[in-house]
Amino acid sequence: MDIEHIKKSIRNVPDFPKKGIQFKDITPLLQDPELFSEVINIFYERYKEKNIDAVVGIESRGFIFGAPLALNLNCAFVLARKKGKLPPVTVSAEYELEYGIDSLEIHQDAIRSGDNVLIIDDLLATGGTAVAVVELVNKLKGVIVETAFCIELSFLEARKIKGLKNVFSIIEFE
Repeated sequence: MDIEHIKKSIRNVPDFPKKGIQFKDITPLLQDPELFSEVINIFYERYKEKNIDAVVGIESRGFIFGAPLALNLNCAFVLARKKGKLPPVTVSAEYELEYGIDSLEIHQDAIRSGDNVLIIDDLLATGGTAVAVVELVNKLKGVIVETAFCIELSFLEARKIKGLKNVFSIIEFE
């Protein structure tokens, strides 16, 4: 496992999507089947003995990591999507954006009470979407095993956000 090689595959795009943002682009990682497979394998090795019942992927890049991981773990894959993208019946949770509020939804029957749940996304920045998905899983009485990310921007200190605990990330940018 070569974490440094994975980290070097993440492209930094300055001033995207707006001035002052240093966007972490995962597409070079995804275009390298060996590296992409290695990332999925890191997650798999971490969770294969955790009795995961469902992997919740956060829209949209969380789907990229969550779907193959759920297949490898032989468990359900659950979509956490923006409001209005899933047919009813859903539960929703709001989170703050820089200039407003948005919300995420999952199907009401996607997680059963007591299910062991892994939440996954590509990047942990400020943590708003992750906290919203934690709220959704809690509403459905799932048990959150961990919240996992390929990349964490640790300088933003999202781990300190209320309700966001049991965080794992493969790569950190300080």
